[in-house]
Amino acid sequence: MLLLQQVVLALTPTPTAALSPASGGEFWDQWGDMIMTCGYRAGTVLIMLTGAWVASGFVRRLIRRAAERTKLEMTVAKFLANLAKWAILALAVISSLGVLGVQTASFAAVLAAMGLAIALGFQSSLSNLAAGVMLLVFRPFKFGDMVVIAGQTGRINEIDLFMTELDTPDGRRVVVPNGQIVGSPIENITHHPRRRVDVTIGIDYRADLDTTRRLLEQAAREVPGALPDPPPRVVLSTLNSSSVDWVVQVWAPREQFIDVRQATIRAAKRAVEAGGLEIPFPQMVVHLRSPASSEAA
Repeated sequence: MLLLQQVVLALTPTPTAALSPASGGEFWDQWGDMIMTCGYRAGTVLIMLTGAWVASGFVRRLIRRAAERTKLEMTVAKFLANLAKWAILALAVISSLGVLGVQTASFAAVLAAMGLAIALGFQSSLSNLAAGVMLLVFRPFKFGDMVVIAGQTGRINEIDLFMTELDTPDGRRVVVPNGQIVGSPIENITHHPRRRVDVTIGIDYRADLDTTRRLLEQAAREVPGALPDPPPRVVLSTLNSSSVDWVVQVWAPREQFIDVRQATIRAAKRAVEAGGLEIPFPQMVVHLRSPASSEAA
C-alpha cells in the first residue's frame, strides 16, 4: 500500500491553481505535462521490463550451455541459471520503481531486512543448500555410487540441493540432509574400479608356518573372478590367544566384490582342510588347584 501511494504521488504534479471547467486547449495546458510524463515513464518501464525479461532468458540459456560444455552437474547449472534470471528481473523491477519516482533506497532497506529475517528463519535450510552446491560442484560421489555418509551405508539414488537419497543394501530408502554429509567424513566404496578382499583365517598353533603359507597362496591364486594384477598375497597377521591368524588378500572388480569374497573364503577353508590343518575354536586353559596344594604353596 505504501509503495502504491508513492507511485501515485510521484505521477501526480503539484497543483498550481484551482481546477475549473475549461475548454480542450485549457485542459491540455493543465494536464498535458502530466499525461506526457506518465506516458514517458510508463513506456520507459515497459521497455526496461521487456528488455530485462529477454536478457534474463538469454543469460539463463547461456549459463546452461556453458555448464554443459564444462560438464557441470545439471542441478547446479539449473540453480545458477535461475538465480541469474531472477536477479536480473529483481534489478529491473527496482530500477523501474526509480523511474516511476519511488524512493528505492527505503524499498531496498525493507527488502534487506526481509532477506535477513528469512535467512535467520531458514538457517538450517540455507546451510543444506550451500552444502548441496558444494557436493554438486566438487562431486565426491555420483549417482549409483555405494557410499558411507553421515553413518549410513547405501547406493546413491538422487543428489538434490537440500538432501541426498540413498538405498541401503537391505532395501531401505534413507534421506540425509546435505549439511550432515559435508560436516562428516565421506567414504566412496565404489570410486575405484577394483577393490581388495581381505579374509582372515585362524590356524592351529601346531601347524607349520611355511606349509600354511603355501596352501593359502595356492588357494588365493585359484579364486574364480580374482584379478591377476595386483597378485594375491598371504600375510601372517597375529598370534592370537588360540590361533595363528592369517589374512588372504585378493583383488576383485568392484562389481564382483561380494562374489569374489565368498569364493576366497571357500577356497581358503578347503585348502586348510585338504592340507590336514585345523581351524581351532576359541579356547581357554583353566588350571584347578586343590586346597592342599594351595596351602603347601
